[in-house]
Amino acid sequence: MLLVTGVSGALGSLVAERLAGRDDVVLGTRAGLPGTRLLDFDAPGTLPEAFAGVDTLLLISAGYGEDDTVVARHEAVISAAERAGVRHVVYTSLSGDGDHLTYALAHRWTERRLRRSTTLDWTILRNGLYAEFLTWIAAPDAGGRITGPLGEGRLAAVARADLADVAVSVATDPAAHRNRVYELVGERPLGGADLAAALGATYAPGTLADTRAAVAASGAAPFQVPMLVGTYSAIAHGFMDGTGVESDLRALLGGREPLDALDVFVRAVRAG
Repeated sequence: MLLVTGVSGALGSLVAERLAGRDDVVLGTRAGLPGTRLLDFDAPGTLPEAFAGVDTLLLISAGYGEDDTVVARHEAVISAAERAGVRHVVYTSLSGDGDHLTYALAHRWTERRLRRSTTLDWTILRNGLYAEFLTWIAAPDAGGRITGPLGEGRLAAVARADLADVAVSVATDPAAHRNRVYELVGERPLGGADLAAALGATYAPGTLADTRAAVAASGAAPFQVPMLVGTYSAIAHGFMDGTGVESDLRALLGGREPLDALDVFVRAVRAG
């Protein structure tokens, strides 16, 4: 039996769609929605029942939060999986070129925790940042200007749909991917000028300081301010363009060409 976590999130919902109707798959949600198992990372008491009869766990990262919060969630899930006799955990991590990001630590801790397990096999899917994420950080303003401080940097973004396809392929045949780490970044890195040209917009990048002030004034949680500004900085300074990362994306898509991240971005912006 395969258990998928995080199906109420953007990536998890796509995975759930692809696995719909299979009698060897169960979905876990913290809301305990009809047809799902109650699985709340912040309520460890829900975990033993959620893991009953499960052989493979697709652990979609527990979301944004301070490092100690995310680490505690992942520790609770992995420990419960070990006690329940789960054999294999497939974990959606962060691409190797993301080590400069503020939210990398919890991902790397989770990878180490899985490697230290004496009972679990594991597969780590190091996902690049979503093409759809660019609509949050680089959408044009009302005046048709993209002002996100991306500098001259580029992002090797990946369509969420491609990452969902990979997750389904690996999680439904985990033995073929035992104790493997896969890098899943885009093949064509995108810069601010590329995004602007595709939309007929103007690229006029602001500064990190101005962006930090704007994010802080937006009502964002305190931990989200360095998270977002650090992401801009890592892209702007050339750390997220896929250089030096040999992507496994195309191979794990069965050899098909990945979706064009620029097309995904443009469609997402125009859809609002």
